Amino acid sequence: MRQALTARQQQALDFISYCLRERGYPPTLREIGEHMGIRSTNGVNDHLKALERKGYLVREELKSRALRPVDFEPEGSAEIPIIGKVAAGQPILAQEDVLDRVRVDRFFLGAVQAKEVFGLVIQGDSMIEDGIHDGDYIFVRKQQTAEQGETVVVMVDGEATCKRFFREGDRVRLQPANETMQPIYVHASQFRDVDILGKVVGVYRKMH
Repeated sequence: MRQALTARQQQALDFISYCLRERGYPPTLREIGEHMGIRSTNGVNDHLKALERKGYLVREELKSRALRPVDFEPEGSAEIPIIGKVAAGQPILAQEDVLDRVRVDRFFLGAVQAKEVFGLVIQGDSMIEDGIHDGDYIFVRKQQTAEQGETVVVMVDGEATCKRFFREGDRVRLQPANETMQPIYVHASQFRDVDILGKVVGVYRKMH
């Protein structure tokens, strides 16, 4: 549980969120100081460092104006963390490191809460018949269950892979969406619900 904020720390955090929401970018240290009646940028920095230490603020040191409240989401959009790579051909371990962040319109997430979604980078072409290509970002809703035929990210032998999911008697079939590739079979006794990382709810592609 995060530590409680002082009134002044909350004031600084609220002002940063206000600027992001109204202008699309965070305030400078000087602007925060003017808003709070603090003349010294060192004084402003003390509040920002406390916000970071308590887990309410992220600062990217190499970027100017790079202040982002951890829980901030502008109205109408959501920020999805891209936490690693997942293979759509040969499984590759999904590293729990945030590689990037993608902001998308909430329309594309439907009723799914943004905090329930993470992103992974596809490598390989086993899902191309479902429109998921090498280099695409997939958005995955965290859940440990899946219906027949749903596209999911699952752990197999400690590695993550994206496939269609089918339960067939005493086994699970992980089916690629590429007719040239063979499915992966896992015996039901070796497959646990926790092996399902989540259901794919969207795809994001960068146009080059």
